[in-house]
Amino acid sequence: MVSRQRESFRLPLLAAIAAAALCGGGAATAQTTTPDRLAPYFQPVTTGAKAPDADGFLQRWLLLEPIVKPNRSNSGFTGSYVRTALTTKYFPGQMTAVPRDGDTVTVATPLRWHALDAVPFDVKLFNFAQALGKPTYGVIFQAVTVITSPRERRNVRLAVGSNAASMWWLNGKEAVTLSGDRRMVMDDVLSPRITLNKGRNVLRGAVINGPGLSDFCVRFVDEDGKPIRDITVDVK
Repeated sequence: MVSRQRESFRLPLLAAIAAAALCGGGAATAQTTTPDRLAPYFQPVTTGAKAPDADGFLQRWLLLEPIVKPNRSNSGFTGSYVRTALTTKYFPGQMTAVPRDGDTVTVATPLRWHALDAVPFDVKLFNFAQALGKPTYGVIFQAVTVITSPRERRNVRLAVGSNAASMWWLNGKEAVTLSGDRRMVMDDVLSPRITLNKGRNVLRGAVINGPGLSDFCVRFVDEDGKPIRDITVDVK
C-alpha cells in the first residue's frame, strides 16, 4: 500500500508569499540561480543512473524553462484545446531530441534545459519556474527522461497525475492524455497497455497550466497495478 497523500502539496498562502519574496517577485534570472534556490524541491543530478523511488515514481528529469501560453483559467482545457496546445511545434526537435543539461532552445526568448532530481515523489513545476525567476502562470512545461529496462515488459501502464492538463509520449508514441482543470492526484489516469522495450526508452511529457500551482507525478505499473522498480532513469 502506498503511504502517500494522493493530492499535490499546496503551499499555504503565507508560505507562497514568502517564497515569492525570496525570488524577488520573479525578477531573478537563470544566472543567479543556485542549487539552494531550487531546494527543497530539487537537487542536482548525481553521477550514474537513478532508480525509481520506493513506490516506483520517476524523479530524474530534464525540464525546460516554461513556455509562455497565457490562460486566465484552467476551465478551457478541453481535450481538443490541450491536444492543440501541447502538440504545436514550439522549437526544433521538440518531439525527437533528448537534450542535455544546459542546452537552449528559442521560443520567443531563449529557454534552457535543466537536469534535476526531484526530492519529493512529484515534480513541482511551479517551484522550478519560481526558483529560476520565470513565469509561473499561463505556461507550458516540457519534460524528458530516459528509462532503461533490463528486459522487455509488455502490458505495463503509465500512471500519471498532473496539475493541470498534460500529454505523455513513450518512444515517440502517445501514451496518455490528461485534460480538464485538475489537481495532481497520484495515478489519476492510466495509459492503455504499452510496452517498455529492453534497453533504452524515452519518456516525454508536456504540462499546461493557467493560474495556480503546477506539478506532476509519473510511474509505471504492471498488470497487477504494482509499481515497476527494476528500471533505471537518467537524462542521457
